[in-house]
Amino acid sequence: MTPHTSGLHHVTAIAGAPQRNIDFYVTGLGLRLVKKTVNFDDPGTYHLYYGDDAGRPGSLLTFFPWTGISSGRPGSGQSTSTAFSVPAGSLGWWAGHFRQLGVESEFVRRSADEERLSLRDPDGLQLDLVASSTVDPRNPWDSASVPAEYAVRGQHSSVLTVADPTGTVEVLTRDLGMHVIEETTDRIRVGAGDGAPGNIVDILADPNGQVGLTAGGSVHHIAFRVPDKTTQEQWRQELVARGYGVTAILDRQYFTSIYFREPGGVLFEIATDTPGFDIDEPLLELGRSLKLPPWLEPSRDQIERAVVPITLPSENNPALVAEK
Repeated sequence: MTPHTSGLHHVTAIAGAPQRNIDFYVTGLGLRLVKKTVNFDDPGTYHLYYGDDAGRPGSLLTFFPWTGISSGRPGSGQSTSTAFSVPAGSLGWWAGHFRQLGVESEFVRRSADEERLSLRDPDGLQLDLVASSTVDPRNPWDSASVPAEYAVRGQHSSVLTVADPTGTVEVLTRDLGMHVIEETTDRIRVGAGDGAPGNIVDILADPNGQVGLTAGGSVHHIAFRVPDKTTQEQWRQELVARGYGVTAILDRQYFTSIYFREPGGVLFEIATDTPGFDIDEPLLELGRSLKLPPWLEPSRDQIERAVVPITLPSENNPALVAEK
């Protein structure tokens, strides 16, 4: 029996200057940097993880920041928009907040139940803040720059833009166990479980659009949740049996992962909920130090010389605030 994903785990995107990325997502979007590590395949580059207070699956947006990288091009075969869930009635506050930061935003109403504030991050990544009629019970990260009453609750949804949605919908429903929630002329919404915020994917059909270019300001891959490694292995075997080119299970230190590309061209990851981000530093100090997996630890001095120095806002760490 095919396992069912319980929703979105994380989205990983590509950025430019790491300090600019940190300033925007910690101070601008009010997320917490829960892990400062490196790209395990390119240890001279950071891998930055943002989310709620503990970096729970479904709250995470992560980045590979390469200073000086050229800009990508949104298009077919990509996840072209990442949305976060915020409380109903909060978008006016958010618009004012971004205005003070010099960030342009635009109100968009997609349905009677859903209003969006659309914007781009400093590298051009498309973001939406979604206030819906569905109450999101997840606890926010209460930061100094974004009070809890307005704060992001976690991911809401992702948009996948593909030339032909047929194969993409089939993967999500047949192979990942999601179900179609709503279908319009050019958009199909699928959901996991109850289809609540954090469990939603929108497939946008763009048969005449150009193929996207993955570089700065674009999504590298989108990850779905699986509870543990045993279930992940079962899922991998089923995907391989159905003809997908699936990677081996890879140790990402805070979860394990498999990757495959769906028929529309988007890179999918299936990631475990465990072990989590507090396995190598206390919860109150998440993101404070550069963390490396055991196999890279012998190269720490070389890696620390290679990565760009960055400064983390004190609001990111309650332990630091308590020390003052």
